[in-house]
Amino acid sequence: MIFLLKEIKIKSTKRNELIDITNQIEKIISESKTKSGICLLYTPHTTAGIIINENADPDVKTDLINALEKIVPKINYLHTEGNSDAHLKSTLVGKEKTLIIENEELVLGMWDGIYFCEFDGPRERKIIIKIIKEN
Repeated sequence: MIFLLKEIKIKSTKRNELIDITNQIEKIISESKTKSGICLLYTPHTTAGIIINENADPDVKTDLINALEKIVPKINYLHTEGNSDAHLKSTLVGKEKTLIIENEELVLGMWDGIYFCEFDGPRERKIIIKIIKEN
């Protein structure tokens, strides 16, 4: 097995935001020449996350953000930094994803996109990508 580690930087512009990173991840997969393997995505931030969801209709992003804001409102929590809602949203959506690579491409559904989820922005963030190659 061969391992490849990469990192990408993300700059958010809003407190709550979904940023499509699909093309960036696909470019890394393409450059790695991985015929078959696994792509691990991880963000080392406690107020951010990574999801896979529809990327055909931009209203889906808006609906997801609006729903998360209703499920986890910004209220007075005990954590004094004022971002407890962001920590809870990160916990709900998760900070990592495992993706399959086959025939040098990510295996995604027809409408799937990969999103970085910002819940405490705007900030500069990073995503760590580890590719495990079978070839």
